[in-house]
Amino acid sequence: MSEMITADLVDLDLSADTKEAAARALAERMVAQGRVTDLDGFLADVAAREAQMPTGLDGGIGIPHCRSEYVTEPSLAFGRSAEGVDFGAPDGPADLIFLIAAPAGADDAHLTILSALARQLMNAEFTSALRAVGDAESAAALIRGDETPASSTPAPGTPENSAATPVAASAGAAAGSSATDGSTAATAAADTGAVEQPFRIVAVTSCPTGIAHTYMAAEALENAGRAAGVDLVVEPQGSAGFTRLDPAVIAAADAVIFAHDVPVREKERFAGKPTVDVGVKAGINRPTELISEVRGKAERGEVTGGSAPTPVERGGEAGEGYGSMLRKWLMSGVSYMVPFVAAGGLLIALGFAIGGYEIKSAPSVMQHFVWTQTDSWAALMFQIGAVAFGFLVPVLAGYIAYGMADRPGLVPGFVGGMIASTINAGFLGGLAAGLIAGGVVLAIQKVKIPKAVRGIMPVVVIPLISTAIVGFLMFVVIGKPIASAQKGMTDWLNGLSGSNAILLGALLGLMMCFDLGGPVNKVAYTFATAGIAVSSPSDSAMKIMAAVMAAGMVPPLAMALATTVRGKLFTETERENGKAAWVLGASFISEGAIPFAAADPLRVIPSAMVGGAITGSLSMAFGATLRAPHGGIFVVPLIGHAFLYLIAIAVGMCVTAALVVVLKGMRKPAAGSAVPGAPEDISAPTADTKQPVAV
Repeated sequence: MSEMITADLVDLDLSADTKEAAARALAERMVAQGRVTDLDGFLADVAAREAQMPTGLDGGIGIPHCRSEYVTEPSLAFGRSAEGVDFGAPDGPADLIFLIAAPAGADDAHLTILSALARQLMNAEFTSALRAVGDAESAAALIRGDETPASSTPAPGTPENSAATPVAASAGAAAGSSATDGSTAATAAADTGAVEQPFRIVAVTSCPTGIAHTYMAAEALENAGRAAGVDLVVEPQGSAGFTRLDPAVIAAADAVIFAHDVPVREKERFAGKPTVDVGVKAGINRPTELISEVRGKAERGEVTGGSAPTPVERGGEAGEGYGSMLRKWLMSGVSYMVPFVAAGGLLIALGFAIGGYEIKSAPSVMQHFVWTQTDSWAALMFQIGAVAFGFLVPVLAGYIAYGMADRPGLVPGFVGGMIASTINAGFLGGLAAGLIAGGVVLAIQKVKIPKAVRGIMPVVVIPLISTAIVGFLMFVVIGKPIASAQKGMTDWLNGLSGSNAILLGALLGLMMCFDLGGPVNKVAYTFATAGIAVSSPSDSAMKIMAAVMAAGMVPPLAMALATTVRGKLFTETERENGKAAWVLGASFISEGAIPFAAADPLRVIPSAMVGGAITGSLSMAFGATLRAPHGGIFVVPLIGHAFLYLIAIAVGMCVTAALVVVLKGMRKPAAGSAVPGAPEDISAPTADTKQPVAV
């Protein structure tokens, strides 16, 4: 196996001033060594990983990394910057920058060595030595572990293998620490003869790529545990798989720490214990605080649920502002609600398409259903869809509460959401019910209770008390005002006309194209679906739904058009993505433009927003209506003024494509980089054109 890093992959005078430029400079060295086959495709994968979470760490370290099909072998490139490069770390720019590249199918041994480097970055002697090293060869040797951190030159007379090398030693630790430490901890747990047991914590760390942050967080937690006199065992869930902690170790633990940005695998093993649940960077940056926090929870008798943002699709870590946490709680509810919207809305749309709009007045199919009549099938689809739509508000409220308080929030959240539907408080009532339910559960969990009743808290006490409180508030206190506010908003939408409607269409178009399936996009989409989630939606609500879907189709269709008419401005990978974008855009899947936006956000996103705003405003001006919440061109028969609607989409698509082509045509290629679309060097390795790997 060739070495993962050589002197040719080291730049001790890195002159880049942005993280994109730094990644490109180091990636170009990998391309020159034949370790990366497509520079732009690989950088797009790096950018996509960077978009998930900044890779800057405290202490002046940046670790851009990804798994990519354009990497031929696991590789490291190292750059040292005198001025520093901002990788999003809280303490400022990074001067030590590691570009870590792993093939999409890297074997476990390679990934273990890469993970060992991540652990070494938590070693102050190691990073100090890298800042002091004077030549590229010595830097590469130091990173490989051929030289010790204390000196970049071995002492005279010292055998080469007289000391364990940093990365080699850490690799052994990364590969076997879970099993070894788990056995040791299990032995200690079984040793009941000891007078006093130390406080015992089990932890899980994981990140989207499973190479760097996962093991750095594990190392930081282990070090902090030793310093605090705590028996702390970590289960890193990395790309190379993971070794499960011994069940006896988990059972004996007093508390649990989750430091993760992807779902914890087999999380149920840790249920019923005081838990701190944070993002993986919190495990790296403030492990001592996490240990103190989880000890405090154990002393107060708090079990799984806690006050940390535990659930779905978090984008960061605890300790952030209230506004950020509120956004995550709301997006938790929306993410679970959207499948109900799609399934129910499309079934209702099919019912209308087959049986006409009068199908909503058909009797129940339980009373009248004729297998050979199309109207019966239309009524069946409509009634199934209506039932699915009936879950929208309860699911929204239930999973907002889940986002705040984990499983204990589900019962009061769902009940509060159902009450909101019953009293016609709509989506505003659902939002309020979810937030109230989550807050009530968190407040109950903070109360110190006798140890004897802790076992029945999650099953009996918390659901009973929280549901009673939420029900009282929704029925008696805030339900009526919220229902009035919902009615006022509906009346306002019904009264929209002329320039006001056009401006609203432009605003919704901007939101749909701002983050291409992200939180802002989902807010606009939820606003639109809320209006049609009734048995008889108003004309204004259907216009809003039409404008939102039209604008959401623009970005992928525009990128598909741009790659078709000016392919030379795009890489081979982008041209292949453009072919798929035709189908994705036509199906109203805005995420089809994400690969283009991740690779070139400053040109693609503003262009998409302009086109989306134009399409949204034109759709409103044309008076197009839509009863289905999804479907793209496949629900054209359900669109009012369908021809004008398609014109609105075509205009926005052409405007966005033209802007992208113009802006890309104005850019100047970076020195030494290949011009997109130019013939490849026949001496360079080639690879089959494939979609970028999501990391």
